[in-house]
Amino acid sequence: MALTSSRFSDLEPPLSAPVLEALTNSGFEFCTPVQAATIPLLCSYKDVTVDAATGSGKTLAFVLPLVEILHRSSSASNPKPHKVMGIIISPTRELSSQIFHVAQPFISTLANVRPMLLVGGLEVKADIRMIEEEGANLLIGTPGRLYDIMERMDILDFRDLEILILDEADRLLGMGFEKQLNSIITRLPKLRRTGLFSATQTEAVEELSKAGLRNPVRVEVRAEAKQLSGSASSGNSTSSKTPSGLHIEYLVCEADKKSSQLVHLLMKNKSKKTIVYFMTCACVDYWGTVLPRFSCLKSFSLISLHGKMKQSAREKALASFTSLSSGILLCTDVAARGLDIAGVDYIIQYDPPQDDKMFIHRVGRTARLGRQGSAVIFLLPKEEAYVEFLRIKNVFLEEGECASEAPDVIDEIRSAAKKDRDVLEKGLRAFVSYIRAYKEHNCSDILRWKELEIGKLGMGYGLLQLPSVPDVKHHALSLKGFTPVEDINLEEIKYKDKSREKQRKKNLQAKKAAIAQQQEQKTQRLKKEANSTATATRKKTAKQRRATQLVEDEDEITREYRLLKKLKKGAINENEFAKLTGTEDLLPDT
Repeated sequence: MALTSSRFSDLEPPLSAPVLEALTNSGFEFCTPVQAATIPLLCSYKDVTVDAATGSGKTLAFVLPLVEILHRSSSASNPKPHKVMGIIISPTRELSSQIFHVAQPFISTLANVRPMLLVGGLEVKADIRMIEEEGANLLIGTPGRLYDIMERMDILDFRDLEILILDEADRLLGMGFEKQLNSIITRLPKLRRTGLFSATQTEAVEELSKAGLRNPVRVEVRAEAKQLSGSASSGNSTSSKTPSGLHIEYLVCEADKKSSQLVHLLMKNKSKKTIVYFMTCACVDYWGTVLPRFSCLKSFSLISLHGKMKQSAREKALASFTSLSSGILLCTDVAARGLDIAGVDYIIQYDPPQDDKMFIHRVGRTARLGRQGSAVIFLLPKEEAYVEFLRIKNVFLEEGECASEAPDVIDEIRSAAKKDRDVLEKGLRAFVSYIRAYKEHNCSDILRWKELEIGKLGMGYGLLQLPSVPDVKHHALSLKGFTPVEDINLEEIKYKDKSREKQRKKNLQAKKAAIAQQQEQKTQRLKKEANSTATATRKKTAKQRRATQLVEDEDEITREYRLLKKLKKGAINENEFAKLTGTEDLLPDT
């Protein structure tokens, strides 16, 4: 997003001298379009809903008015320790932390205002203790932690709250925070300023604006992108959801060739600051383990980041990548939205995002604030309709070509898996996590699970054998394109890390001992059951004999009774009766 000719010092109503000085010290002179449109509205005490492309400078667009409003508030000159005057809510820990640090130079112009960052990853009791001891007048954090703090603490006073900011509102709702947001908003005074910022205005965002804002002013800022050949029916330019300085390509590539193309692109852009997006956390872990093992990438700085990492590790990874002039960040969509990482030149989407809205946010990590940037996405041959799908959403991609000189890395990956069980296991987890995520893809009409070539995908992940899981066994294309490694026992592959291998052997021995014990217990139980069955059988046979005798006796009595009736009626004589009943010896001698 390009800068305008409007200076921060020219905005009306004017910003205060301390805020302008902080802007100058931070190197800001001219506004972006979203800043020029939004700051005067919020400073004039208007509610706003802001719909602007990613990388447009939204953070300063709400931080500056918030600080300015607090400067004008009489209660901000010497607020009570637990009087909350402003709240900024964003969906992720990383984004909340970034907002907190961006806001610090401007909040510091408010001499007695105490800001507090409230995010997960740390014990909530620690936050409560800090608030109790030091106070908090401005809360910046995620909805889950803010909600938790409000539920647990009665000491916080929200009656004089001046302003509420909801950043990345569409994602706040998309991540299932409706309950927490509604609970937070109902605790706040209605006479406040509210800013709702988002890159996409969804129906849920519209509903939230109706519930939480009073006659909001709609601010919509779009970039102008050059029309691509065949992208639209007419015109030289079109409204785009991506910055004008961003060039996006797509590469149609078979699943077993993607890893080779990735390595080629990383080598080709060695001097650049690159982010590579994967679909799952397990995929990030796997490629973060495999890529550094390639001789051609050993000198590269590769950093992994995903949502299942501990908070301290996530913060360290993000800080490390931010400080680099060139390097590679391997990540999931946890680093797709809102984060302003300086100097990112190149975005590689190894997998299409599960949520199509995240495509815009991923590529928006580059070409920010008027700078130039490039992005590429890998698509399988049967996924090419994704390009048209994005075009309908005003996101335009040019077709690129796969490099014929890309190194074939499959053998190298498989060799690494044979030598290190860590590579083997992470590859299997990544493969399974990918196909399960693919089955649940939001664009399942385009990315069809039944058409996914599982065999080629397994080759692309350098698997030695396909795992025996239902998603693979029952898939029609599970074997096509896959060449298993013959004569190899996966259980015999060891960890390269000696301590892990020692622990594995210990676990195997314990497992074998447990199995042997279970087998012995089963054998003893079967013997006991066999003895009990034999005894029961003998008892049962005796009962059966008695039952059989009773039935025979009853039958004999019934038969003799019928013969006696015939004798009385004259149907048979006494001699015939005696023969039939076996009583001839009882007849008198004639």
